Amino acid sequence: MSDAKPEIWFYHLERSTLDQVLPGLLEKTLQRGWRALVRGAVSHRLDDIDEHLWTWRPDSFLPHGRASDDHAFRQPILLSESGENLNGAQALFIVDESELGATEAYERCFIIFDGRNEQALQQARERWRTLKAANANLAYWKQTDEGRWEKAA
Repeated sequence: MSDAKPEIWFYHLERSTLDQVLPGLLEKTLQRGWRALVRGAVSHRLDDIDEHLWTWRPDSFLPHGRASDDHAFRQPILLSESGENLNGAQALFIVDESELGATEAYERCFIIFDGRNEQALQQARERWRTLKAANANLAYWKQTDEGRWEKAA
């Protein structure tokens, strides 16, 4: 990691669900040669993500594990409630309104939120304001009517 601030990208879901978007982002992360840490707020939601990543495409799966598992440090994708970077991830994925925490160890952080959920939308707006005031390296991605991603800020 260089001395540069990590990029923090907000992904505003409107047309797709987290289960539809997260696997593709994780796949692109692995294609870059990076490891990923997915930080969730609640264990049962991470259970759902865990199961989904094994079966998200009939011809493929995303290699991953839980932070509580043996050999968590070996996992290309690690699912965690604590957010401790046990696998040396370059990409941090924040889901279900979990805390962002320290970002210095990452190249890129993804804050993925459901724009149809008013609480999630308000929290994302507050995070944006706080991070902007801290002069963070921000980008805001929003889905078009066709479901493609468009950089909005």
